[in-house]
Amino acid sequence: MPGGVNSPVRSFKAVSGTPVFISRGKGQYIYDVDGNKYTDYMSSWGPLILGHAAPVVVRAVKKAAEKGTSYGAPCEGEVELAKLIVKAFPSIDMVRMTSSGTEATMSGVRLARAYTKRDYIVKFEGCYHGHADYLLVQAGSGATTFGTPSSPGVPESFTEKTLLANYNDLDSVSGLYDKYRDKIAAVIIEPVAANMGVVPPSDGFLEGLREITSGSGSLLIFDEVITGFRLGMGGAQRKYGVTPDITCLGKIIGGGLPVGAFGGKKEIMSRVAPLGPMYQAGTLSGNPLAMAAGLATLRKLKEPGNYKKLRALSRNMVEGIKEIIKKVGIKAAVNSVDSMFTLFFTETNPVDYRTVLKSDTIKYSKFFENLLRAGIMFPPSQFEAVFLSLAHTERDVDRTLDAVYKALKAV
Repeated sequence: MPGGVNSPVRSFKAVSGTPVFISRGKGQYIYDVDGNKYTDYMSSWGPLILGHAAPVVVRAVKKAAEKGTSYGAPCEGEVELAKLIVKAFPSIDMVRMTSSGTEATMSGVRLARAYTKRDYIVKFEGCYHGHADYLLVQAGSGATTFGTPSSPGVPESFTEKTLLANYNDLDSVSGLYDKYRDKIAAVIIEPVAANMGVVPPSDGFLEGLREITSGSGSLLIFDEVITGFRLGMGGAQRKYGVTPDITCLGKIIGGGLPVGAFGGKKEIMSRVAPLGPMYQAGTLSGNPLAMAAGLATLRKLKEPGNYKKLRALSRNMVEGIKEIIKKVGIKAAVNSVDSMFTLFFTETNPVDYRTVLKSDTIKYSKFFENLLRAGIMFPPSQFEAVFLSLAHTERDVDRTLDAVYKALKAV
């Protein structure tokens, strides 16, 4: 395997280390093949909001597996999950399941182009929407980690209709619309950026995008692969009160199993085959195991008090880290939204991709190594998010803060 891994950021190259190979996970913990135990704050990059091997999810998957692992045909679970998603999200009347977040965003963009009969799309520097060729332009996540924001192997002709704007900068979007107004099919954005580290939207930013797109006949696509169901049952769009035209969702709707989805208003989604001419398909779309895991996860999340508990845990963690930063006197800042955050080694809180790139990645690497030795697993990159789960406890937070204090002091 290239680099010994199946996804670049797992290689620990960004933190000058050797990757940890995991043998199992349970609750808030993961265990490596050498028997070391870590309190995990990656949560499989976000979707394991109930923790590892949550009993309710494991039971659901076992029960589903006994009936078959794949049908390539409709099943009851996908209808039930679709109903739950439609009820939760203001923007979604109809939804189509996929096998990954990349498939969801790729299909969402294709749908926007089909619906508007326009070719150009606007994306933001540092926002990652999967590894489709035309979206690998100034992308975040692993592309930022390794200093290659665009990838070889992507012809210029594939990206010439992808326009770049600056996150939290409405003027940069308006400038593109001044030049390409009648050619832009859609704006695609992470409503809370999380693939360059967590960067919240500034006041009025999402509202401004809604106004610009609505006034020009183009669509607004929210990539909620990370924020969907993590920030609440209605994701970022319900939290911020801004309704997009198309929403893309990721593995949290499958309890961490391979799944994604895109959805929107009936008029738009009716363009998707077999109702309309825009083709999209997948043998594993609506896979019965993923549907069962997703239903179990989302039903658990709906129980009263779960989001309140998760936000309180996260708030205690973030405020504790901020106090430690002051106490130690190190140049660092924390950006957070609900149960996800990033500790940046910068003088001020980053507000866009350019300020994110001012982070001291060497300091982060040392910080990460110190935490790992203490049995705390943060993401092996400065440009990713920390995720808390319902499996974490106040005791975990206290222990983690103690480790963070020692790690920052050592840095």
